[in-house]
Amino acid sequence: MKVYQKIATLVAAIHNCRDSGNTEWADRHEEEIERLVKAHLPSGSGLDAGVKFKLDLSSADKLVFLTAFHHMNENGCYDGWTNHGLTVRPSLAFGYDLKIGGPNRNDIKDYLYQVFQDSLCEEASERPVPVEVAA
Repeated sequence: MKVYQKIATLVAAIHNCRDSGNTEWADRHEEEIERLVKAHLPSGSGLDAGVKFKLDLSSADKLVFLTAFHHMNENGCYDGWTNHGLTVRPSLAFGYDLKIGGPNRNDIKDYLYQVFQDSLCEEASERPVPVEVAA
């Protein structure tokens, strides 16, 4: 299952758990989303603040992420940040549609689109199964 599919499935599960009052499993699903974001979505290479998933703005049919890009000037010195919202929605033709908000300083949206497209389409890693050690 792709990263974006796994996160959307978990968002649906969170909403179902909350509707039924199952806060324990809602919390577990939220932790799994945090793990997937940390494991798969970009960090570094200008995305120095990482990526935040916005559960309160998301649903099974819309995923919202926030990030910021740390720009450099022609001399290689950092010279400011741009903030970006990314929205992922289903697409019948292409699996999903990715929209990137925020300023397009230095054509950064092309770079962000490629980086996030690669990350969202990775196969979602499974949580490692704990290994019991005989005493």
